[in-house]
Amino acid sequence: MSKHKAAPSAWPKAPGFGMTVAGFVLMGLMMTGAAVAPGQSRIVNARLETHAATGGLEAEMRTFLAAQGEPGWMGYAFPAIDNGHESCCWENVSALSRNLCGRCALESEHGSKIQGAFTDTSGNGTEHLEGSAGMIALLRAADHRIGEVRTFSENCEVDAGGLRVVWLTGVTAAESVAVLRRIVDGGNLDEHEERRAAEGALAAIAMTADPSADRAMESFVAASRPEKLRSQAAFWLGSERGAAGLKVLEGMAKGDPSDHVREQVAFAYSVSQEPRAADDLIRMAKEDGSGHVRGQAMFWLAQKAGRRAAETIASAIENDPDTATKKSAVFALYNMPREEGVPLLIQVAKTNKNRDVRKQAFFWLGQTNDPRALEFFEEVLGR
Repeated sequence: MSKHKAAPSAWPKAPGFGMTVAGFVLMGLMMTGAAVAPGQSRIVNARLETHAATGGLEAEMRTFLAAQGEPGWMGYAFPAIDNGHESCCWENVSALSRNLCGRCALESEHGSKIQGAFTDTSGNGTEHLEGSAGMIALLRAADHRIGEVRTFSENCEVDAGGLRVVWLTGVTAAESVAVLRRIVDGGNLDEHEERRAAEGALAAIAMTADPSADRAMESFVAASRPEKLRSQAAFWLGSERGAAGLKVLEGMAKGDPSDHVREQVAFAYSVSQEPRAADDLIRMAKEDGSGHVRGQAMFWLAQKAGRRAAETIASAIENDPDTATKKSAVFALYNMPREEGVPLLIQVAKTNKNRDVRKQAFFWLGQTNDPRALEFFEEVLGR
């Protein structure tokens, strides 16, 4: 899957969507002599209007909402951070694995396509055209309010379902973050329509290559913010925001009063590409005040940190004062690569002084279907 390029120092008004223009849209533009705005050339099945956001994105948004008499979309391009993620649509998991990006239907809530942000680790992803970098944001308006925010990689084809789409050029990254931040701030994550808009806006901010996005993300995790918002922001800080995001997560791990939020911080550490994230997970597994959070940190550590994880998890099984946390650590061993995890499980089953912990080790050994586990069971039964 294609990788986002770093934003150039002089960002164009709207990064290019690519050189291919879908059928009738291209024909119509050629016949009228209109120029194709960068970023919108793969929006199809739309009543498309394009103009410059000369008054600023906020003013354009107010005008769009005030005049809107039927559902429609407003879109623009923004520079994306360079983390190798692709946000597109696939017909099914098989198509995803072969990087066969399909058409994304804006108006379809159900159907066969799946959308998400995925990382290309194969080295065989689709190449962006030279000079392309960034993503597009599409905001859906109905009843004079924004009810949904969706983001796509610029090389994705987007089907607007025949609705009006106002495409803006000249939108700056800072303007985008400011508007999206207001959507997040005004959203209620417990209410369906507001949640869809707020969650989409949060994701778009997290993907934006601009310092204002870091400031916005940090504001979402203040202790005064709702737990749901802090939890979701934690994921995006780990997934998208690199070293700056990791710094914020470290503050949350030490200071957030909610066990549930700190549990999400542990998960966010596990998806971070920053090398220091493994150290932070180890610290949480050892030091967090909640046994449940320590157990979750060990679970994610088992997915991430190899030998260092084994040492931390084994130490917790021996030394953590909470039996439930010890049992979570045994489960973490089960989730490690079999070559490392099975011998450690056998050792726990043989030697741990806590009967419940030994039983847990026996149970998870039985789930491994590993010949070494079978040999150990035969040894135990033959005594």
